[in-house]
Amino acid sequence: MNAALVLVVSIAVLVVGYIFYGGWLAKEWGVDPNKKTPAHEMTDGVDYVPAKAPVLMGHHFSSIAGAGPINGPIQAAVFGWVPVLLWVLIGGVFFGGVHDFGALFASVRHKGQSVGEVIADTMGPLAKRLFIVFSFLTLVLVVAAFASIVANTFKAADANGPIAEPTLSANLATAMISVLFIVLAIVFGFLVYRKNAPIGVSTAVGIVGIVAIVAIGLNFHPIALSYNVWMWILGLYILVASVTPVWILLQPRDYLSSFLLYFMIIVAVIGVIGATVTGTGNLAIPAMGALEFRGNGLFTTGSLFPALFVTIACGAISGFHSLVSSGTTAKQLDNEKDAKPIGYGAMLIECVVAVLSLCAVGYVWTEAAQEKAAFASPTVVFATGISRMVGSFTSEGVQTVMYQLLVLAVSVFCLTSLDTATRLARYMFQEFWLQPGESISDVQDWRKVLVNPYVSTLITVVCGIALGLGGYSKIWPLFGAANQLLAALGLLGVCAWLGSIGRNNKMFYIPMCFMLIVTLASLCQTIKAKFTAATDVWSYVQGGIAILLVVLAVILAVMAFKTLFTEKKKA
Repeated sequence: MNAALVLVVSIAVLVVGYIFYGGWLAKEWGVDPNKKTPAHEMTDGVDYVPAKAPVLMGHHFSSIAGAGPINGPIQAAVFGWVPVLLWVLIGGVFFGGVHDFGALFASVRHKGQSVGEVIADTMGPLAKRLFIVFSFLTLVLVVAAFASIVANTFKAADANGPIAEPTLSANLATAMISVLFIVLAIVFGFLVYRKNAPIGVSTAVGIVGIVAIVAIGLNFHPIALSYNVWMWILGLYILVASVTPVWILLQPRDYLSSFLLYFMIIVAVIGVIGATVTGTGNLAIPAMGALEFRGNGLFTTGSLFPALFVTIACGAISGFHSLVSSGTTAKQLDNEKDAKPIGYGAMLIECVVAVLSLCAVGYVWTEAAQEKAAFASPTVVFATGISRMVGSFTSEGVQTVMYQLLVLAVSVFCLTSLDTATRLARYMFQEFWLQPGESISDVQDWRKVLVNPYVSTLITVVCGIALGLGGYSKIWPLFGAANQLLAALGLLGVCAWLGSIGRNNKMFYIPMCFMLIVTLASLCQTIKAKFTAATDVWSYVQGGIAILLVVLAVILAVMAFKTLFTEKKKA
């Protein structure tokens, strides 16, 4: 199949979906540009900080993207390009976009608090606590998976020994640039938020700075550490980054990193179209896949249902997005009119990344499927596929540089998601101990220790990093199912709230029921696999987490449906 045609048609479908379906959702829910947002009502200079729409889009997009829209479609490619593409497009427009936009809007109308508070509003404090426990466990899995992915792009050695070239040079360069990028972001934040430098001028300086640190990192990268060392360094980094005011690092870093993400998308689009023009841009993946594929651990296993819908995750719908929307983004939204482009639009842009990932794996499919190349991770597949497409009409030197830059881009926004996930886990952990109407500053008893931001963050980091030391491949299946089940619960919560205030909520019915069925089936399969083929203690830990997630989800689902069918609508 022609890759360029697939890409162009996909973008057209997503644009039409954004304009018409996204616009209809905003009208049905009553988005009001004149209503004051929590970022203005509750400004505190730490978490509640109004952000200009482009800056907030940068944070939100970078945070929700992570490795999801790359890992998912590539691992699910064994099911064929047709099922993957259909789920990305249908899921993005009618499932993921509704989920993200709805969670953001509901949170803005609940003082920027999490979906847990939205659930408490309609289903009571018990439902809120159960949802928070579920969300916290999912976020620990996010921290584990994304920390592992980042450490894999930084490492100079692992349990099997030193990393071979050219991967070693790419990893060392990525690590160096990522460290310099953090310094650049802090400087950018200081200029914009403390020196009131114009955003346009600061952006130009920031982009020049990105080019400079990339040039430095590609030519000077003395940091060579092992996978395990990087895991604990990342733990220390997110421990600090997730408790600092958002203007110091989170907002500026995410805004600047979004330019790397946009650059990656532009390069990938040019690569797909350019390779097609030169006659090499075809998807070698079978239309309906090879379900009996004897893979090397790169691709997912299991039947199309439910594995396809769990594996693709962030490329179509992701529960993690609802936590970002209602955790950090809602606290920074300057105007309700920005909710549609940020909440709904960012999800559809992520769908474009998922389609590009499908094109990338399609370009190197023959090698990956027959194990003719050492594709250690989906990130390597993506970077190799896109860089080779670019190389097909440029030069080998350009191809090499593009490979390193693409690995860097993936690593940067994985690091962004990692930081955001840790901050969100802190919010969730703190909210769990609060009574209805109580704030953190009101707590004076034994709970004061647990709601302390440093204590709650430390607990998250230790659990996440320890779980991730075994590698992302052991975490991803459980993360995928938990993440998608969280999406179903997020849809349930927003649906119940919209119904309670008399707004149209019927667009949630099919997505939330479908995701519940898919993810419960997947988690049950995971539980069986973990206990029947346990190889170490972590297999039992992951199996236990899966059981807990299923129990929590079933209880919450029963409570939600009961609320939907029994509660009278308010005026």
